[in-house]
Amino acid sequence: VRYKFAIITRAHISVAAQNALVGLAAYLAAFYFTALFHSKSSAIGGLWSMVSAIVVLQATTREAWKSALLRVRGTLIGAIIGSVYLYFLAFNPIGMALSMGLTVLLCDALDVPDHGRLAAITVALIMVLSSLNPEMSPFTNAPLRFIESAIGGGIAVLAVMAWPQGEQAA
Repeated sequence: VRYKFAIITRAHISVAAQNALVGLAAYLAAFYFTALFHSKSSAIGGLWSMVSAIVVLQATTREAWKSALLRVRGTLIGAIIGSVYLYFLAFNPIGMALSMGLTVLLCDALDVPDHGRLAAITVALIMVLSSLNPEMSPFTNAPLRFIESAIGGGIAVLAVMAWPQGEQAA
């Protein structure tokens, strides 16, 4: 097997640095925010925010805004389904899988298909975290995951506005 390596340019380094800094900022912001309400899940909250930031991070401000809004809508759908399920039923892998499928269908119906998979991951995250932290109400867990996702998306949008990588950078 032969591998071909591309020349690393200044633009490549800029994108890599932007991803690293956005990831760090999103992680730290959500970690400290979540620690105010539920310190046991603050590291996961930071990770969730970082994932959202990297998913939202796009080359242009317009693309980043569009991605952020879809991400927030999808996360809201996933958070609602996850918390409602846990309000009525205890964690169960089959219930989680069915809730994830329902979330993807609902995202498709509400025209958020690109973020339906991430909304399904939101359901899984909320359910698994609730099973690991039974003292945490689903109505604490779900809003925290939603806000962490919004923090990450917001940081990504701000970063693209301050440091565009696409057409705007030219």
